[in-house]
Amino acid sequence: MSWYITGSGAVASVGRGVDELFRSLCAGTTGLHPLRGFDPGPYRAKSAYEIDDRPAPGVDVPHRATDILVAAIREAAADAGIDDLTDIPILVGTGLRELRSLELWWRDGVPFSADDLHFGTALRAELGAEVTYTFSNACAASLYALAMGTDLMALDAADTVIVAGVDVLTESMHGLLERVHAVPPDRVRPFDRNRTGVLMGDGAAAIVVRREATGRVRGLLRGVSANCDAYHVTAPDPQGIATAMRAAHELAGVKPEDVDLVMLHGTGTLLNDEVEATAMGEVYGEHVNGPLMTAIKSMTGHTSGASGLMGLVVGLEALAAGIVPPTVGLTEPVDEAARFRFVRGAAEQADLAVAQLNAFGFGGINAVAIVEAVR
Repeated sequence: MSWYITGSGAVASVGRGVDELFRSLCAGTTGLHPLRGFDPGPYRAKSAYEIDDRPAPGVDVPHRATDILVAAIREAAADAGIDDLTDIPILVGTGLRELRSLELWWRDGVPFSADDLHFGTALRAELGAEVTYTFSNACAASLYALAMGTDLMALDAADTVIVAGVDVLTESMHGLLERVHAVPPDRVRPFDRNRTGVLMGDGAAAIVVRREATGRVRGLLRGVSANCDAYHVTAPDPQGIATAMRAAHELAGVKPEDVDLVMLHGTGTLLNDEVEATAMGEVYGEHVNGPLMTAIKSMTGHTSGASGLMGLVVGLEALAAGIVPPTVGLTEPVDEAARFRFVRGAAEQADLAVAQLNAFGFGGINAVAIVEAVR
């Protein structure tokens, strides 16, 4: 069964709004910038992919995750022609919720209520939403939320859902990620053999999904799968990822040779890229050199819980425009991805109909979605 995607919204370091985001990505624009929200002194990695929305350099404010989440949902709802969200379920996937606000409260005494850790409080106050769910499922969170949203519609519990994802840079996560690498990451270079690791980015994305087509349709959601292989706390498992891909293909009624574009998870970490490439090779086999592939974290950074849905929103734009953004900084692919048709250097035009979106998280949470263009 297919579902209709009738609205989308996004906020990231390279653009506020879907149109600006997509134009920036196609132009190869990167959001990499010296750290904006806290003192870089204690850290070896001095940059990240943050939205420029603070009052002054080095001055951070609470509720930034909530603010960009609300902005993305507003855009998606307006795009779908919805002005009353009272009874529409909103499902939010996130890795860290409002952890940055909690850090500011703990260290600096910035006022912050525990009620605001749950996005439902703000969604009710800002948007009038009465039915909200928050899923904290690491980097696969927003596509996991999408799977839950389609389940609600399949069970006749809703005719329309809004699915969103959000995360912003936190000082604790930035410090943790830079310390696990011998060489501090200076940028995100997915699938490049000379990459040094991952840097985080701010981001939020949202889509409106309906049972029936009403008004403009941005694309069809053919299927979304989610599993948890529980292989390791942090290390990914190619078998678990391959299983999620095959399940998504089965739900969508497609074969690997039907897929024209793959929005790779592509974190630039020293384990994930090879594992994702290995799983792609296992599932796609002789067809692995068929679809175009790209990894937008090379420009947005790793937007954590928002990343899966960010890829979906960009993937829909690529299908509609027939243009695929490049993977910036990829010059020498790892052996496992040697056969991939990466888009590199500049955006590439192509006739596209079907796209696959990958998102994989800590704890072995894997999610894969398949979308189709509407002609």
